[in-house]
Amino acid sequence: MVYFSAIQLLIGFIMIKNILTIAGTDPSGGAGIQADIKTCSALGTYAMSVVTAVVAQNTCGVKSYRTLDAEFVGEQIDAVFEDIRVDAVKIGMLANKSIVLKVVEKLKHYKAKNIVVDPVMVAKSGHHLLDRHAVDAIKYELLPITTIVTPNIPEACVLLDQTDPIIEENMNEAAKVIHQMGSKWVLLKGGHLKGNICRDILCGSEGIYNFSSERFVTKNDHGTGCTLSSAITALMPNTEMIDCVGNAKAFLNQALINSSELDVGHGHGPLHHFHDLWPNHE
Repeated sequence: MVYFSAIQLLIGFIMIKNILTIAGTDPSGGAGIQADIKTCSALGTYAMSVVTAVVAQNTCGVKSYRTLDAEFVGEQIDAVFEDIRVDAVKIGMLANKSIVLKVVEKLKHYKAKNIVVDPVMVAKSGHHLLDRHAVDAIKYELLPITTIVTPNIPEACVLLDQTDPIIEENMNEAAKVIHQMGSKWVLLKGGHLKGNICRDILCGSEGIYNFSSERFVTKNDHGTGCTLSSAITALMPNTEMIDCVGNAKAFLNQALINSSELDVGHGHGPLHHFHDLWPNHE
């Protein structure tokens, strides 16, 4: 019996993790569910998806989107959890209050663990992707069951209901306030700030941790937020949070650095999620 239990533990450790992404689509493949699936696959996990909205977008921006019925979103979640072990959940575009509440209901019902929330609110093109009525549902219903939330500066301002921009000097305080909304961890991303150094703040009950890296200038930055949050989700089941964020950021940086190998679109091109797996055809 002891031998059998040891084998079970070993299998559990090496078993490929199943990652569920709940988000909107991107037909150009650079962001949304498509980026989530690529990221999770590149990091050696099995990716599954629940679609919340179908988005007409490309590297030049969002044209329009159609949300799915909240009940049908719930049915998709049921279909996954009733059949498959889910090791972590990444949540991206939720679009409206009804979908937010349905996702929360289902994740509570299935006692989902390792929940990562990327509070997708505004596309890089400026197109709003979240109904204003959904913000409170995210703050008061979703964040309390979240393991880590990953807002950028504009998204943090929405969560904090403030119009004054967050500057580097008050990032720590902003992260602390968001942490009080219920998520176990907050990763406040500073990519929207100016300067040659990008600074992100990881805030949890254990304290505040700084992640700084040199800014890599490229127009191929479509889907950076989706990619980082998905990388965190893929790594989370086997990694402590501080190392998880550091490794996810390292993956993102390499995807950015190698993005020039791709020739996709005329606007903000995608990252190279498979930079370690595909041969360089130069």
